[in-house]
Amino acid sequence: RMPAKTKKSQETVNSRIQLVVKSGKFKMGYKETVKSIRTGDAKLVIIASNCPPLRRSELEYYAMLAKADVHHFAGNNNLLGTACGQLFRCSVMTVTDPGDSDILESMKKAHSKA
Repeated sequence: RMPAKTKKSQETVNSRIQLVVKSGKFKMGYKETVKSIRTGDAKLVIIASNCPPLRRSELEYYAMLAKADVHHFAGNNNLLGTACGQLFRCSVMTVTDPGDSDILESMKKAHSKA
């Protein structure tokens, strides 16, 4: 079980991801994420907790070069896929346009506190 605070913050992240899926633009999957980072479209990269370490570090490096934010999702790839409203697993997703969601600002605040 997750502690209460972690569970609550996880729910807010999930709701923000769902709002991005409804109103914004996003890409799911490693190949699509790398493409959007290379083109400079990526604003935020969300990586699941069970993404392989080599792939995670590679994505973090690409995102750093492209000046995109990286968020480490607390759940595994099953939960990230579910948060995106899909019925399959997703180890990484990219937000290219947040739409009505304030996910970019909230992630920056969360990382500045940490």
